[in-house]
Amino acid sequence: MSMRLMRFGAKKRPSYRIVVMDSERAGQSQALDTVGTYNPMREPADIKIDQEKAKYWLGKGVKPSKTVESLLHRIAKTRKVKQEAKP
Repeated sequence: MSMRLMRFGAKKRPSYRIVVMDSERAGQSQALDTVGTYNPMREPADIKIDQEKAKYWLGKGVKPSKTVESLLHRIAKTRKVKQEAKP
């Protein structure tokens, strides 16, 4: 099982869903669950991840791809900065 990006969107306008699927299946196969979305075309990039779903699947042993792992770290870092900024 792996957590990876599934490409959607028009030509030269990519948008991605962060999905959980069997790692042996093709990239456009049916996903078991959608964890979030990633739109790199926006400035700054739009990343939306359901933290509870992500924790659930990572707890089950799902291995994230390198890109998804970096997105999870970016979200965690952003949330940490926002919490420190609150008085």
